[in-house]
Amino acid sequence: MSDQKRVKFDFEIEFSNGGGIQGQDFRLDIDGENISDQALADYLVRDMRLLMVSAVHILNKTIITEPHKRRDDQSQLDRGQTCIDCSHVVEDGLITYKGLPAPIICDYLSREESRKRYAAGTEFQIGKIEMVANTGTYIDSPFHRYEHGKDLSELPMTSIANLDGVMLRRTIRSGRAITRADFADIEVRGKAVLVHTGWDQHWKTDAYFEGHPYLTADAADFLVQAGATLVGIDSMNIDNTDTGERPVHSTLLGADIPIVEHLCGLDRLPDRGFKFFAVPVKVKGMGTFPIRAFALA
Repeated sequence: MSDQKRVKFDFEIEFSNGGGIQGQDFRLDIDGENISDQALADYLVRDMRLLMVSAVHILNKTIITEPHKRRDDQSQLDRGQTCIDCSHVVEDGLITYKGLPAPIICDYLSREESRKRYAAGTEFQIGKIEMVANTGTYIDSPFHRYEHGKDLSELPMTSIANLDGVMLRRTIRSGRAITRADFADIEVRGKAVLVHTGWDQHWKTDAYFEGHPYLTADAADFLVQAGATLVGIDSMNIDNTDTGERPVHSTLLGADIPIVEHLCGLDRLPDRGFKFFAVPVKVKGMGTFPIRAFALA
């Protein structure tokens, strides 16, 4: 198509342990009329799997009209999709959030005991799990925050399954806060908006619980106004937990927009053109539950 847009640019990447790399006259397909320097920087770091990056400088950026070099989304779907797991494993003793108890996973009926109940050569295991709802990768429904909000059983499938997805990359940050301005170049209406911070690299370590990235209140206001369907993040919490206020939870869940926290593997997803699923068990009277979040790309 003659009206498709690509970006042409040079770059310089600096590493915190010294040295750097440069590139000239790179060209990438883009959706829309422009792309931010931050989005290009995130793409380079992710695509080249770079570590210890201290700064990325985008130079001589030009938007050009040129046919895209990638296959279109429909062509990709026709050739088959890749299923990408975005969930952490829930296991006995796992601490998801400091102050909340870890799950206890055990046998209700062991294989050894089951042999006493069934015919020779036949055995089963029936498991038992005791846990709080905020364990592993989980979804928050409006009931989590609001007494009369939709609980898990009332979430429409159109808000949690087969959603068009779009990614915000913020693996390089000048601070912890992700603001309204960060979403300026992304079309979020009707989409699952996933925020890739790279914080999942700290999963199951003490570092995971301290200084995590989060969305600001104005970012939540923008996502509601712009018509997002679901918002997810690979961080410990979508809100700043330094205080007792939770403006992002309050705003998104107040607008019936489910929240997914503790995602992982978002570096394996494209920036757009994928389908996202975050389906919990259909439980009445609960606002949060673990999910097997995944994407088709």
